[in-house]
Amino acid sequence: MARFAALFCFSILVVLQCASIDSAMAEEIGIYELKKGNLSMKLTNYGARIVSLVLPDKNGKRGDIALGFDTIQGFMNASSPFGATVGRVANRISKAQFTLNGTVYKLPANSGNNTIHGGPIGFSKVVWKVKKYSPDGAIPRIDFTYHSFDGEQGFPGDLLVRTSYTLLGDNQVCITMKAEALNKATPVNLVNHAFWNLGGHNSGDILSEKIQIFASHYTPTDSKLIPTGEIVTVKETPYDFLTARTVGSRINELPKGYDINYALDGSGSSRLKKAAIVHDEKSGRVMEIVTNQPGVQFFTSNTLNVKGKGGFMYKPHGGLCLETQGFPDSVNHPNFPSQIVNPGKPYNHIMLFKFSTL
Repeated sequence: MARFAALFCFSILVVLQCASIDSAMAEEIGIYELKKGNLSMKLTNYGARIVSLVLPDKNGKRGDIALGFDTIQGFMNASSPFGATVGRVANRISKAQFTLNGTVYKLPANSGNNTIHGGPIGFSKVVWKVKKYSPDGAIPRIDFTYHSFDGEQGFPGDLLVRTSYTLLGDNQVCITMKAEALNKATPVNLVNHAFWNLGGHNSGDILSEKIQIFASHYTPTDSKLIPTGEIVTVKETPYDFLTARTVGSRINELPKGYDINYALDGSGSSRLKKAAIVHDEKSGRVMEIVTNQPGVQFFTSNTLNVKGKGGFMYKPHGGLCLETQGFPDSVNHPNFPSQIVNPGKPYNHIMLFKFSTL
């Protein structure tokens, strides 16, 4: 069923003509809600992001499992891109530069000497255009579009981008991201940066949640979280989640917690594959993620300390991120799956979230 739903979600992708950046920035910021069955989801065109996701626990009690803020200003002020579409290139680019077709592109550094999440004003910090909005009915859906101009944050070429959120049957959320390079080859790595807590956004830490990650290998990093270029086995390391275990079971073996890219099993193929399953035993909620991307970043919000919805203080390990993606710093590691998108060959990223209870 999940595979059919994801294929259906992929089939509804179409090429959209986006407004210019000037008109996109002139768009009014709004909150939009999608509803289907017991699941409701609020989103905003500021960063094309998830604001909330509400669904029942095993006892039928509804709760919001997405960390965030009560106001748009809260999202604007946050140091992390809660729930947002992140790009043009999510994650890290070492030394804030890369070479493409013989040209060196220098980017603004916003993480020490490196670039992270598309630069200081990446896609999570701009206002997107609402292209389509169907709040309920058989297929509730919203499409956000953005025109990234040639040279924006140092990246080459004009890029048309679309992020779509669709609610499907059986408590499934499909997120699709499409990007079309108009005139130059350019790197593209779009992710959704939701912070999840299946017990509820205000339930405390996620250390007791059980997680299984379908990856036999990961990409180790240096002290600045820049990949070394190696792809190594998870066996006999704290990164081994091939069998489900709690997030906190070996977290103390790491300096701060998890912030690492996994090479998903079957990452050499663009076919849909399982990325992870998370289970919160207290609430009974289960989240399964399917994707067509080669990697997934597992992050346990290791330094989180911010006042969120309802005034609740989000502390370290208050949420987890599972960002399906291309490998970090792929532009500087030829052995990693390429993130280069050429004109005429669009980028497509599928994420299918299936929620249930046990």
